[in-house]
Amino acid sequence: VQLQASGGGLVQAGDSLRLSCAASGRNLSTYAMGWFRQAPGKEREFVAGTSRSGLSTKYADSVKGRFTISRDNPKTTVYLQMNSLKPEDTANYYCAAASTIFVIDTRPQYWGQGTLVTVSS
Repeated sequence: VQLQASGGGLVQAGDSLRLSCAASGRNLSTYAMGWFRQAPGKEREFVAGTSRSGLSTKYADSVKGRFTISRDNPKTTVYLQMNSLKPEDTANYYCAAASTIFVIDTRPQYWGQGTLVTVSS
């Protein structure tokens, strides 16, 4: 499956932004989907994941209550709604696909390219 992330940009602290990840090549409902991020000088970290149906989700503690992952399987797109953004959310954000939500945070199989989110204070 090929993944294409978009929607990054420069925003101010407290603003909102929605990232999109368009999938092609396979039926999106076959995969659990997730978002990761990598800040400059830091390792890539898990942000959010959703099950194949979208009924189950999980989040990193740092984004709980601020970020929401969702998916539209007919449109083969996964979203990350980011609210109350903080400067520490600045990073390249990547979407990923895995076989199940149980491994989306540890064993993603496919990666999209990153989209840069910059949050100014």
